[in-house]
Amino acid sequence: MDIPRIFNITESAHRIHNPFTPEKLATLGAALRLIPGTRVLDLGSGSGEMLCTWARDYGIIGTGIDKSRLFSEQAKLRAEELGVADRVTFIHGDAAGHVAKEKVGVAACLGATWIGGGVVGTIELLAKSLRSGGIILIGEPYWLQLPPTEDVAKACLAGSISDFLVLPELIGSFGDLEYDVVEMVLADQEGWDRYEAAKWLTMRRWLEANPNDDLVKDVRAKLTSEPKRYAAYTREYLGWGVFALMAR
Repeated sequence: MDIPRIFNITESAHRIHNPFTPEKLATLGAALRLIPGTRVLDLGSGSGEMLCTWARDYGIIGTGIDKSRLFSEQAKLRAEELGVADRVTFIHGDAAGHVAKEKVGVAACLGATWIGGGVVGTIELLAKSLRSGGIILIGEPYWLQLPPTEDVAKACLAGSISDFLVLPELIGSFGDLEYDVVEMVLADQEGWDRYEAAKWLTMRRWLEANPNDDLVKDVRAKLTSEPKRYAAYTREYLGWGVFALMAR
């Protein structure tokens, strides 16, 4: 069980697999007013930076599930590095359908709502693990401005314009599901640049170290095209944020 290998390659040097910086993760933790002992479930936990730093800074107890074997191992190493391996657990597995054995105070899915078949399904899945009065965290893209054509949307790596909403509509959609939006932290341009541009050096180093690998042509093509594509499209049209929700 694993994610497509190209993602393990391009994001192998990432600690955070979305457009958040470490400062944004800290801001989010502080905004949630986390208290020691809060249980946090993270579906699609990547390399574990959120749970590990929140365990260190706020004393949470965390469980993360991720389909990438590489990222899961990196998460365990990060927990050891920060001295929180006794408070966070990382499971290599498919987070789709995962429900915590013990109810949690925060249930999160940041940038991986495909786990539940979309935002609505992911919220429904997270709610099954949440204690009464708990908080759901959803990390999701939104349009900074609507793309003028479907081709532009696809150049932003969306399937179509309808895949994402503009920010007011996204926030409103949570209300339509009978959830209050009680906090939000939005990625900024620096976060986007760190997330996307960091892949380019990783790809270049990988190409130098693996000249005979079967994926060389794919990685080379991506490295050649991605900087211009990102600057022209994603950087101009796409936002990303984490939204804290509480059931009404």
